[in-house]
Amino acid sequence: MSPQIESPSNRRILDTARLKQRRQRDRTGRFLIEGARETQRAIAAGVSIVEAFVCRAYTSPDTVALVDALDNAQVQTTTVSASAFDKLSLRTGPDGIVAVAATWEAGIESLTADLLLVAEAIEKPGNLGAMLRTADAAGAGLVIADPTVDPFNPNVVRASQGSLFSTPFAVADSPSAIAWLRDRGSLLVATPDASTVYWDAVMTGPTAIVVGSEHAGVGQAWLKAGLPIRIPMAGAVDSLNASVSAALALFEAVRQRRP
Repeated sequence: MSPQIESPSNRRILDTARLKQRRQRDRTGRFLIEGARETQRAIAAGVSIVEAFVCRAYTSPDTVALVDALDNAQVQTTTVSASAFDKLSLRTGPDGIVAVAATWEAGIESLTADLLLVAEAIEKPGNLGAMLRTADAAGAGLVIADPTVDPFNPNVVRASQGSLFSTPFAVADSPSAIAWLRDRGSLLVATPDASTVYWDAVMTGPTAIVVGSEHAGVGQAWLKAGLPIRIPMAGAVDSLNASVSAALALFEAVRQRRP
């Protein structure tokens, strides 16, 4: 373990903190993983951990065990003061570890799951992270179409609770995704104006479920390519949160596929 860094103005701390910005992640091919649980899941999934920063003032028993594992794996681990760690952290009540990992790319052709969630132009990191968790729980893959949010955004990593590392996902533009998905099975597109209720759609075969952006919903290209489905609404609101809509539709597919 390296000597402690005290100053939040230390060059290594400042350079690492810049990974909160997409431009820096794209430039360096690295991103931040905060939290012992998330870092453990990244390691279990074979994600390349470049280095880690640990603050003893915040550590939990899980963090201590993880630091030992990182040391045994010869990952450079640096202790930092609370003020330096706060420069890296995005959490209230952190558990004292931030890891730096290498990003990766996966083409849409690499997805093999016969149940897929398509997240089109999702704008909020929390929603994209929740969709990763839901896809993981449902045993589905994820297509991030026309991404507004980078999947390696620290808030996506946090909201996914490490599902980023266990959920097969790919990033693609909508025309490429539509062309690839159209001949693979059912393409169901969630929209409030559809005539088909989502539980009446057949999801027993290869199925992709498309959920659009929080503000605009799904694009016209998706609506033309697939079967529009809706979630019936009994109250005054006309739609649900994007990640909630994704969860309902995915688990309807899971229900239909049960033995």
